[in-house]
Amino acid sequence: MSRSILLDTNAYSDLRRSGKWLSATESASEVHLSVIVIGELRAGFMNGGKRERNELDLQRFLSKPTARVVAPDLQTTLYYSQLHLQLRLQGTPIPANDLWIAAIALQHQFWLCTSDAHFDHIPQLLRAQP
Repeated sequence: MSRSILLDTNAYSDLRRSGKWLSATESASEVHLSVIVIGELRAGFMNGGKRERNELDLQRFLSKPTARVVAPDLQTTLYYSQLHLQLRLQGTPIPANDLWIAAIALQHQFWLCTSDAHFDHIPQLLRAQP
């Protein structure tokens, strides 16, 4: 079964560290990175000693034929606001960036590849483990 995967920041980092595709992405027709994840990655690059190498690796990843960049739009804000309310009512808020990532995944019906446990509070989210 072919599916579209959205990588969370930790999943991208795991992929990069391993030097190969994560098992969850092997059957993916497309592997997406949100601009939110790219921003988190670049913020991390700025704080590290391998800034140029990390940026080059990111550019190589994004140039893969199956890699796509996805950005939030007005439709995403509807998913974001619904998730925000759901999580607030459950008493299980998550970081704002992760809320945006989850909203993008739900909007596009992507499988979210992440090891962050707080996404467990969103049962309607399709999950793929790194």
